[in-house]
Parts: sequence; structure tokens; C-alpha cells
Amino acid sequence: MTEERLAQLRKELRGGLNMNSMLSDGELLQYIERRLLQEPEMADYTAAEKRRLIRRMYDSFRGLDVLQPLVEDRSITEIMINGHDEIFVEQEGRVRKVPVHFESRERLEDIIQSIVSAVNRVVNESSPIVDARLKDGSRVNIVLPPVALKGPTLTIRKFPENPLTMDDLVQIGSLSREAALFLQRLVRSKYNLFISGGTGSGKTTFLNALSQYIPADERIITIEDSAELQIVNVPNLVSLETRNANTEGRGEITIRDLIRSSLRMRPNRIVVGEVRGTEALDMLQAMNTGHDGSLSTGHANSTVDMLSRLETMVLSGADLPVSVVRKQISSAIDIFVHLSRLRDRSRRVTEIAEVAGFEQGEVVLRPLFVFQEEGERDGKIIGSLIRTPNRMLHKEKLRMAGILGADGMEEGEDQSKGDEEHSDAVKAGTASFRKE
Repeated sequence: MTEERLAQLRKELRGGLNMNSMLSDGELLQYIERRLLQEPEMADYTAAEKRRLIRRMYDSFRGLDVLQPLVEDRSITEIMINGHDEIFVEQEGRVRKVPVHFESRERLEDIIQSIVSAVNRVVNESSPIVDARLKDGSRVNIVLPPVALKGPTLTIRKFPENPLTMDDLVQIGSLSREAALFLQRLVRSKYNLFISGGTGSGKTTFLNALSQYIPADERIITIEDSAELQIVNVPNLVSLETRNANTEGRGEITIRDLIRSSLRMRPNRIVVGEVRGTEALDMLQAMNTGHDGSLSTGHANSTVDMLSRLETMVLSGADLPVSVVRKQISSAIDIFVHLSRLRDRSRRVTEIAEVAGFEQGEVVLRPLFVFQEEGERDGKIIGSLIRTPNRMLHKEKLRMAGILGADGMEEGEDQSKGDEEHSDAVKAGTASFRKE
């Protein structure tokens, strides 16, 4: 059945629904099935083909049209619509074009408006970029013409139905068991952690996994552009989401607004889904004002690059000396965790580094775990996250939490020798940051 005929049938069905607009999902499905089976050409289709056509017609009324099967396919992690007739998906780490398309640009625009209206957002020519989400929590980014030259552009990032745990990440090789135990102790001890990585490296998934270590008796405030975190083990949870300005340019609520408001909500921890701009200063100040154990993420190519980006974000919204900004960073963030998507498309933790301090106007990073590549086998990278000889310097929070040995050494063990041997490595790390 051609796309033109399907569009005509949809129009006829919609006309017939004018007097039956209150149909339940089941009644609508039966109505569509009866009507389509009356079509002469349906007699030539197999039972599976008939079901597929009926389902597609139903999805055009109550679902996402041609996108609905793609959204329901759990093996697909990303859906990329570059225009009404060009759809790509990421499946098992590989991107491919799928042989489906919308009947017209107008039909894609209808689907976009149904998505944004469901979360009380607006997208149009005067405000052509918006972030939204689907009912299942999938993240949606929309860009309309004239910004998008090929037509309405829609990108859907899907998340697992059941969030991955840290044990799952260890099982698939994203990090080592030792590193997972180390991070568990840090989260329980209320160290401030910052997760960095490139696009698609798994930052949100990793943040979700880390959140399982937050004690269930704490009060958590999450702050996001579009809600996608899935923290399930903390009953006392408040999820906040930004809001775009209305058509009159009023009513906008930014991440900065939400961070400031969250400080009056008696949080034990604040989780900022992602920092991208001037809100970085508010996040750092929150971490510095008694909200230990806070978590956040940001885009960067390395931990050193993340430091530079945080500086730039803060300076874009505040007239402060660089040295003051760096000191804020060094006192607010305890640990950086960097994720990378390697050339074999696997997602790995490639570095865990401690913020050792602030010396000579520079933030000093101290690598504790680094990913070491050992080669390739059948197109897969062989390597592991190994512990460096460096030991944690700042153990006060571990001691206050009653957790000892989180750095792999028993309390009281002499580590001065190891520290002396690797002081050159620390200096080299500082020098590399200065160079960057």
C-alpha cells in the first residue's frame, strides 16, 4: 500500500472519528482494523503484513506514527530524523538508515507538536530549538527550520527500561570491580563527583548507576533541562526541570534558577544532570556551601579539558579573576570521572582523578585510575582500568563516614614512600594542565 493511499485512508478515518472522538485505545484499534480490512488490496497481504499496517495506522492516531516501532525496539538506542524522508538509528553501536519515512513534512511537524505539547513546551519558527522527553523518559531534541536547513530535525536518545547498575557496567567491561567499589565508597562518604565525557559516552547512564549508592534516608534534588535521570532507590526525591519562555518571552526558568531554589529545599545532595553554561558557578557554590555528595556531568574530551571548560562556563557569567574561579573548582569538586567512547564503539571509564589541590594558580589533578589499552582482538579493544601508584590525599570524608581503606590501603599503612616515588607524575599532570 502506497504512502499516498495510507495518507488518504488516515484522512478518511479521521473524518469518521469526528463523532466518535472518545474511543478507547481498544475501540480505536478495532475501528481501524474493520476499515482497513475492507480494502481490496489487503486480501493480497499476509497476516503479519496486515497487522503491521493496522498497527502503523493506529500509531498515527495515538502514537508516533512511523517512529513508534523504532521507539519500542529496545535494541535501538538513538533515533535521528534529518527530515521527513531521512531516518537513521543507532543499533548495537552502529548507525544505519532505516527504510521508513513520514508521508510528508507536515506529518512530521504534527508529531513534533504532539511531543512538545505533552510536556508543556513550545517550538516554532521564532523559537526553533527545544529539548523535551517522551512518556518513557527518552530524551528528545528538536530543531526546526530556518535553523535546520533540510527540514524539521528530531533526535531521540533512548534509555534502558531498567537502568544499568554499577554491577552491570562492571559486567560489560565499562570499569573494573575495584574502581566500582572505590566509587561506591566515595559516594557514600559524600565526595563531590563530576562526570565528564563526549557525546554518547554514557554520562547519564553512569550518573544513574552511581546514584544507587546514595543512602536511602537522604533528600535528593535533581535538576535537569529535560528530566531523564532514573533514581529509584531514594524515596525523598524531588525532580526539577527547566522551562522555556512562552510566546511572549516570559516565564523562562533556567538551571541557575533551579539551583538557587533547591538550596532552600533542605537537600542533602544536589544532582545537576548537565552543566553547559553560567550555571556552573551556582553548582560550584552549592558544593561549597555544605551540600557534599553532589553529582554533575559535563561535555569534555578529558579531565583536563573539563577543568578548562568549567573555567570558561563560570567566566561567561561572572566577572571574576581566573585564579578565584580555579580555587572555587578545586575546593568544590573532589573527584573527576572521565568516560570515553572508544573506536570499537564501547563505552569505558578511562580516568578517575582526584583534585589534589590548588598550587601556583593551577588546579592539580592526581590520576588514581587510568584505562590502559593492550591491543585489539576481532575489532574489539582489549584493555582495563588499572590503578595508578597514586593514593588519595584527602581522606577526611572517608574517616567521617567511618569508611577506611577506600583507596586500597588499610588505615595507618605508610604511603609516604609511594607518594614520594610518584611526585614527578603529579607534577607532570599539573604541567599538562598548564599547557592545555
